[in-house]
Amino acid sequence: MASGEMAIDKVLENDQAFAIRDINPRAPHHLLIITKTHIADARGIEFSHADVLGSVFALARDVARIEGVFESGYRLAFNVGDAAGMTIPHLHMHLLGGRKLGPEG
Repeated sequence: MASGEMAIDKVLENDQAFAIRDINPRAPHHLLIITKTHIADARGIEFSHADVLGSVFALARDVARIEGVFESGYRLAFNVGDAAGMTIPHLHMHLLGGRKLGPEG
């Protein structure tokens, strides 16, 4: 997706990441913020990825504004590994909002 080989409908992007809608949404607003740099999951994060992670969180903030959940609140989450339900072996953050979210786990 990041390379452009697969056609996707990007909601927003910056130089380090892009946002798409989750194909199996768990909330009225469920988007994935995906890094353009390949990092398998949070276990592979190094200090040198600080700029990438900053861009991911800044993009999530901007997406929350576009989606209208910035003021009401939203959840940001990373899944790490199979036991957490990670199905795509590439670092991505979930943004969920648009309803009262209960506890996870």
